Amino acid sequence: MIPMAEKKVSILKAFKTIIWPRRNLVFIGLILIVISKAASFVTPIATKYVIDDAFANKDVDLLKTLVGAIMIAITIQAATSFLLTYILSVQAQFLISELRAQVQKQVLSLPIRFFDNTKSGALVSRIMSDVEGVRNLIGTGLVQLVGGSVTAIVALVLLLRISVSMTLFTLLPLAIFGFIALKAFKIIRPIFRNRGKINAEVTGRLTETLGGVRVIKGFNAEAQENKIFEVGVTKLFENVKKSLIATAAMTSSATFLIGIATTGVMGLGGYKIIQDELTIGQFIEFTVILGLMIAPIVQMSNIGSQLTEALAGLDRTEELMNQVTEADEKDRTIQLSNLKGDVVFKEVSFAYEEDKEVLHNISFEAKSGEVIALVGSSGSGKSTIAGLAASFLNPESGSITIDGHDLSKVDLTSFRQYLGVVLQDDFLFEGTIRENILFPRPNATPEELQAAVKAAYVDEFTDRFEAGLDTVIGERGVKLSGGQRQRLAIARAVLANPKILILDEATSNLDTESEALIQKSLAELTKGRTTFVIAHRLSTIRKANQILVIENGRIAEQGTHDELISKEGRYYNLFTYQARI
Repeated sequence: MIPMAEKKVSILKAFKTIIWPRRNLVFIGLILIVISKAASFVTPIATKYVIDDAFANKDVDLLKTLVGAIMIAITIQAATSFLLTYILSVQAQFLISELRAQVQKQVLSLPIRFFDNTKSGALVSRIMSDVEGVRNLIGTGLVQLVGGSVTAIVALVLLLRISVSMTLFTLLPLAIFGFIALKAFKIIRPIFRNRGKINAEVTGRLTETLGGVRVIKGFNAEAQENKIFEVGVTKLFENVKKSLIATAAMTSSATFLIGIATTGVMGLGGYKIIQDELTIGQFIEFTVILGLMIAPIVQMSNIGSQLTEALAGLDRTEELMNQVTEADEKDRTIQLSNLKGDVVFKEVSFAYEEDKEVLHNISFEAKSGEVIALVGSSGSGKSTIAGLAASFLNPESGSITIDGHDLSKVDLTSFRQYLGVVLQDDFLFEGTIRENILFPRPNATPEELQAAVKAAYVDEFTDRFEAGLDTVIGERGVKLSGGQRQRLAIARAVLANPKILILDEATSNLDTESEALIQKSLAELTKGRTTFVIAHRLSTIRKANQILVIENGRIAEQGTHDELISKEGRYYNLFTYQARI
């Protein structure tokens, strides 16, 4: 994979980019939680007066008033709890959907080289899973953290009012717990961050496994794949175990320290009651308010874990968002219109890895409407030349021009609107034949669709299907034969009506009969278009305007079919060899 700088997302940055733009909703949430927490203090305070005044003085009217106040407080708590979930949790889920769309948009804008080095399954995990934790930033998590802090402070003031000595006694174990929690969060964040990476790896491999299930079964490799997946999920388990242990240590320390505080309060409070320094009502009030102070502190430890997980996910999302997209290349300012299709390669060299060139000083000119055939052995550099012509790759040195404009300075969107591609193993989407042909132009007219269908002889097999063009082809077109898939891909290119066409082994998956049909449609498709054809079957390119014989990243021979045959060189040997076969 392309290395990505590990960059931590700070709380401040998360606040500025995620929370602050939604400050109105967060502010409403804070008001609601303050109201809810204020209402929660009514019960313990009223309890004191119920015991010390209403019970002691047998005051029924006071009892009714206090019970009524408690009922109102409970109603307020229930209403604010519902509103918090309705306003903030729904907004959090909306934010997650927005972020997923932004990340997916960013990923699709990245250069082809990025995808060549990154598993698609890993990207799926990062787009879908890494932003999930945001719900704890904009949802109830952060608001509860703030609300819990306010509750703890108010509770502390009330406790000091009842008994300073008892309050100070409880603060020591709580301070120790706070110290442990801070240390634990520092340990947990890297664990959560690493979990995202492991999860992406496991998801990536699983996606590949399911996509290649026919190969796996064909080589009886189920056990091997099972073992690889088990290793991955075991790594994920070990990571989860670490976070669970850290969280459990925090929770158990909270239980122990709070238990000590509660026991101490019981003993100290009991002594004060015996000494008449504290009433029973005050003791119960202190105990309940202590619970109100401790509960948010313990809750904050859980929320802290959630926020830590959220920030770890945002770390990884930030890595993707900081990747340089094709649109970020500032030199690409030229907008193309009315493209002719003149393409010139001038001393172009290219390397996938540093100091390992696969193309060396490639120079040729493709005039508008010409067919340029690229032939040669596997790995010679034919597909790399086609990739450069399609702007999927950028040359390391030299230049490529389109209608006289340097392609490295041309806006890619304005260029690719004129581009059509038919690959050797062309990608088809889950859906119907109609949807796949309409992919480049969803708003094409029925007449244009039918013209593309007939040009690629797709109707030759769809007429036999009960649903015709509305036949569902399965994932990657698995329900069609290789030749049918290829004709569908060619129909898609016909409908796109490009000025520059890349045909990478476009007839490789066809039987003799299908190939004859496709050759007719390709002859029509290439008229008036600059076409780059990569072909192993040399009989299919005899009418090409130029044939480039590529060997070891260089142009070994160049000319028309007749010119190259007369030279009796590399092309002659390849052609005569195939003719004998």
